[in-house]
Amino acid sequence: MSSRSDVAPSYEFRPLTDKDMPLLARWLAEPHVAAWWGDKETELTGIAETIDSIAVEPFIIELDGRPIGFIQSYDPYLDDGENPFQDQPTGTLGIDQFIGEPELVGKGHGTRLIGEFVEMLFEEGAPRVILDPDAANAVAIRVYEKVGFRTIRRFKTATGEALLMALDNPEEMDAE
Repeated sequence: MSSRSDVAPSYEFRPLTDKDMPLLARWLAEPHVAAWWGDKETELTGIAETIDSIAVEPFIIELDGRPIGFIQSYDPYLDDGENPFQDQPTGTLGIDQFIGEPELVGKGHGTRLIGEFVEMLFEEGAPRVILDPDAANAVAIRVYEKVGFRTIRRFKTATGEALLMALDNPEEMDAE
């Protein structure tokens, strides 16, 4: 008989709805999230605006049916010119995410769920997935490296320095 810990976690990515905003507000106030995301109210407003966006797809991450975090993909080419990643290959998607539940941080969920989400984006045809962690966020950078992301460049932001990290779709690489 196998124990529950022997079973691989099951992650689902369901579209964000207005009903999820109180949960997001709680997560954005958690110290481990607030340290790397902006002002809670500003972030909430920005995320709420993406619910009906064509440029951004926001999701709630569920673990075995329980909401545990937030993830979004975005198209830098559909941005209003403010995105510094428009030099990336056509079809590239960016992602941003966090695990909201503090007791689930540091348990390997980030590596697994980001890997699953990126695989989903690759299956949908994205040639590359990028993310832009704060250069000081060593824990996140290590998670991204475990998934397979590599640093392309450093760049300045309004809040300091960030890294542009990328992971290329292996199917796209085989086609070249």
